[in-house]
Amino acid sequence: MAKFFGNLHLVLAVGLAAAIGVMICYGGVVPVDLNNVTHWLHTFFGILWIGLLYYLNFVQVPTMPSIPADQKGAITGHIAPKVFFFFRYSALLTVVTGLIIAFAAGYGHQAMTFSGERQVNMIGLGMWLALIMAFNVWFIIWPAQKKILNLGATEASAEEKAAAAPRALYASRTNLLLSLPMLYCMVSANLS
Repeated sequence: MAKFFGNLHLVLAVGLAAAIGVMICYGGVVPVDLNNVTHWLHTFFGILWIGLLYYLNFVQVPTMPSIPADQKGAITGHIAPKVFFFFRYSALLTVVTGLIIAFAAGYGHQAMTFSGERQVNMIGLGMWLALIMAFNVWFIIWPAQKKILNLGATEASAEEKAAAAPRALYASRTNLLLSLPMLYCMVSANLS
């Protein structure tokens, strides 16, 4: 058991196989098509993205000041770079799968331009909030974190790191703020 649960890739592969098994078993109830698989992937990537956003805002950022300086390297050197890799790409894949769903279903343009019925406009609002959040991840948070964590081609100066920290925090807290109405829009629009 320790070998199995100690191997993240193996656990993910078995989880994927189990999901495929469920899809096959219940294919008569819910068709296994590109639309349903894309919805499933959109949900998975969205949970990963927002889960990491909440981890960063509720756990890592508030805890960092209380971690002794000689131990911060474990977070900044090992954990944070991996968190930001999954954070960036889950944001990207959430947006891409969401856009595929909306445009394949034929309401993408109406949602993005708020020219549809109220339910479609609500989805559109959620989409725009998610796009703003993804922009913040890729163009504000990630460039700032590259400086803070010294992940760029050249090491950032202390002044550059000090300037990057509030930018990353404000963008991350903006995303936290926007995640609440965004989640409400996405969940509620699909209930009616």
